[in-house]
Amino acid sequence: MTNPHPLANLWRGGLLESSHLGHAVICDAKGVAEAWGNPDTVIFPRSSCKMIQALPLIETGAAAAVGLTDAQLAFACASHQGEARHVKLAGDWLAAIGLAEPDLRCGAHEPYDRDERNRLIKSDESPCQLHNNCSGKHCGFLTVTRHLKAGPEYVEIDHPLQRAIREATEEVTGETVAGYGIDGCSAPNFAMSLAGLARAMARFATARDTGDTRQRAMYRLARAMATYPENVAGEGRACTELMRAMGGRVALKTGAEAVFVAILPEQGLGIALKVVDGGTRAAEAAIAALLVRAGVLEADHPATRKRLNTVQTNWRGIETGTFRAAPGFP
Repeated sequence: MTNPHPLANLWRGGLLESSHLGHAVICDAKGVAEAWGNPDTVIFPRSSCKMIQALPLIETGAAAAVGLTDAQLAFACASHQGEARHVKLAGDWLAAIGLAEPDLRCGAHEPYDRDERNRLIKSDESPCQLHNNCSGKHCGFLTVTRHLKAGPEYVEIDHPLQRAIREATEEVTGETVAGYGIDGCSAPNFAMSLAGLARAMARFATARDTGDTRQRAMYRLARAMATYPENVAGEGRACTELMRAMGGRVALKTGAEAVFVAILPEQGLGIALKVVDGGTRAAEAAIAALLVRAGVLEADHPATRKRLNTVQTNWRGIETGTFRAAPGFP
């Protein structure tokens, strides 16, 4: 990740205490429109690419065959909190297609949602795979697998589903994948350049519901995410709060290790960024700064101020510093 650009800084007592470096790219229909750092940096997009991974769900006819709603399509692109309603949504989805929690291959972890976590503790229950933040994506994976009558190990790299995802990834990024790693949910995660990821987001942004199969799939997924932001992440999360703040005009998705993407249909723009040190606070500040600059997010909206140009306080409420975009960015 050569030649990163300062994206966000923490100031304390008038001195620069911490600085987050990274790369950011804005693409339009023609290609890279603006960039900070190195747009050719190769990254793992992690969960930021879930809308790409969901393309086969629509393109194979699987979504239509079982009558998936836009709310479910948004959930297929989610990294959710494991709220009670997320768990129910996943369970109901699987039941509707004749499958159950053991058919998932994402693994179980404690829900991020405090209320659901406390409920499990008080009732002496263990979390299950429905609580996994990627269970919505895996419900989509299983829907495609069932539709294709493919084998149950859908996270294997040579499975028909993963081959379809790789093909879709290369087509929307406009480049050959640079390899793959195994994500936290056990699914392959295909490496790509940051410019390729932004280029893919621009294609989602410019897709129309009157286009071909790919265009219609991209259009529907992006609109589903923007319309149901609570299904994409959850209460208190940046994706959900910022999408709400923009009134359904923009689709956002974060990924582990400080990746963030945005789909701006009105502007026909796609954004992708990666913070080198993996700092989530910097990724959230950087995407907020770029959205404010694009004119789709209000600088003084509470969801923005929670992440950009924030005042740091200690446990007594005393102001200790500020966290803001770095000079020259964006």
